[in-house]
Amino acid sequence: MRIIYTLCGLLIILLFAPRVYAQRNPEIPLTKIYTDSTLVHKSKKDTTVLSKKGTPQKDLYSVIGALFHESTPSVNDSITSKPVISVVPAIGYTLVSRLAVVLSGNVTFRTGPQSRVSTIVASTSYTQNKQFSIPVQSSIWSKNNEYNFVGDYRFYKFPQSTFGLGSSSKMRNEDPMDYNFVRFYETVLRHLGGNFYAGLGYMFDTHYNITEKGNINGGISDYARYGKTAGSIASGFAFNTFYDSRDNAINPSKGAYTSLLYRVSPSALGSSSTWTSLTVDARKYIKFPASSENILALWSYDWIILNGRPEYMDLPSISWDANSATGRGYIQGRFRGAQMVYGEAEYRFRIMANGLLSGVVFANVESFSAQQGTRLQAIQPGYGPGLRISINKLSKTNITIDYGFGTQGSRGLFIDVGEAF
Repeated sequence: MRIIYTLCGLLIILLFAPRVYAQRNPEIPLTKIYTDSTLVHKSKKDTTVLSKKGTPQKDLYSVIGALFHESTPSVNDSITSKPVISVVPAIGYTLVSRLAVVLSGNVTFRTGPQSRVSTIVASTSYTQNKQFSIPVQSSIWSKNNEYNFVGDYRFYKFPQSTFGLGSSSKMRNEDPMDYNFVRFYETVLRHLGGNFYAGLGYMFDTHYNITEKGNINGGISDYARYGKTAGSIASGFAFNTFYDSRDNAINPSKGAYTSLLYRVSPSALGSSSTWTSLTVDARKYIKFPASSENILALWSYDWIILNGRPEYMDLPSISWDANSATGRGYIQGRFRGAQMVYGEAEYRFRIMANGLLSGVVFANVESFSAQQGTRLQAIQPGYGPGLRISINKLSKTNITIDYGFGTQGSRGLFIDVGEAF
């Protein structure tokens, strides 16, 4: 019945949503506890259990269950070595896709009695813009939690416009493109001590059957100036290290997270060109006021090409981070360039004491350079309000509904499962 409740709740929201963004962070099971691959080591207790003492907490399950006059059982962390499967269909409308039909599913299990929850997540979608995608993501923990195996595999048939290089690019320079995209990432992380982890991985991206129509305003596109190609390959190794002191990776109320990802894509391993990049992801969560359940969340995400010249489609771009979370207020791929500097602040506050409804206000800024060796261009702001509906009071997972505004008339409704960061 819990899946039925989920579907009813999602359909109620989707029917009234003119623009819906697909689930940004699909690793979060809708019906079970989710333990993120970056939660702290076994020596520290998982604190996905929630709430402030005094007020009984509610979520969408309990509310819809009451409408059906059926009590919902208390949620326990009952995941064992036996796989638990969840499947959720949805429909929506996005700035990128228009009408979209999505089928998402996840499998959760443990490899040992004391191991963290491992997840395998997959989805498939088809859109009115003839976009087809199959992403599969995995996070598998060893029995003793010393190792975490993280995978990211994707296939996209994905018509999508680009708007040129740099953050001074204009909407009128829209260049409709089409391409196929395949990704294979696999990383092995090891616990070093305390809240520190490190690991090595292999990263492979290929874009092929790339076509463009050219700028709709008749001008020469930045893609053509940069260098048209029918396809590209980025193949290489990555070194990843991070620190994580968050109390809950799904929806933190305190702590910090910092990740450094150094990527090397040499032509000797099949890359179209040799280049290196560095991605720095830093987050901080502060209770404000200190005695409240309200959270001030701060995020910095910098994605820099250190040397070399990646192919156009491999350049840093807005909303092409791992969780497609950057740049609320803008269409995916709106800004692209050799350097991306991004910052965001979000204030999260309770609307109902039982946690069923919460609200947020957010603001972000981004700046991109054009090609390698050029300066950062105009700072582009995004901002807006949002609503949160609790879908799992144990894991603190929310349905997120945000309305974002950007420059040059950019705006849209963004509906998701899980916080942006």
